[in-house]
Amino acid sequence: MFSIIQAAGWPIWPLIICSVLGMALVIERFVSLKTRKIAPPKLLDEAIMVSRNGIPGPDVVKQLEQNSVLGTVLATGFRTYNINPRASEDDLRASLEGAGREAAAKLQKYLGALATIASAAPLLGLFGTVIGMIEIFGSQAVEGAGVVPGMGNPAQLAHGISIALYNTAFGLVIAIPALIFWRYFRARVDSYLLGMELASERFARHLLALRKPTL
Repeated sequence: MFSIIQAAGWPIWPLIICSVLGMALVIERFVSLKTRKIAPPKLLDEAIMVSRNGIPGPDVVKQLEQNSVLGTVLATGFRTYNINPRASEDDLRASLEGAGREAAAKLQKYLGALATIASAAPLLGLFGTVIGMIEIFGSQAVEGAGVVPGMGNPAQLAHGISIALYNTAFGLVIAIPALIFWRYFRARVDSYLLGMELASERFARHLLALRKPTL
């Protein structure tokens, strides 16, 4: 591997940094976007059940908030009525929408960086190719010992070809998985956001129905 890096020349180092960073982002997103951390399947039903007789107290709300991202959104609905028992429907929906936007930003964290790596890696590979082509053309202008007439310096020519090909290949090897994972995570986040939006709407209707007798 070290011999390949040497053959690829200094332009390979930005690509290596991108590969390490991209791998770290993929691992982080796999860990952070687990269903139990975002939207446990039975959490909404549990929140509705615990509030069937009224808005729960601060301890229950705090526990719900720490459960998951969806729990944070649902806890916002409880907290709205704990702070202001006479809060209107517009107030409730505004608080849930605000919590939903914060949740969306949290779920989309680092996806922009992963997309940047997917876009930049081929360009960095192309940059390495250009550097390799410069080496190739430079080999044709060299004169002196070891120079083959009409072919230039074979060692410098081979080095230029290695730089061009290795950097192009490395750029594609990094960009293709990064693009695949970016699309996968985007689809996963969109699915979570849709589920959370539907859950928030159902939860809002539950809270509104729960508060009607006391309003």
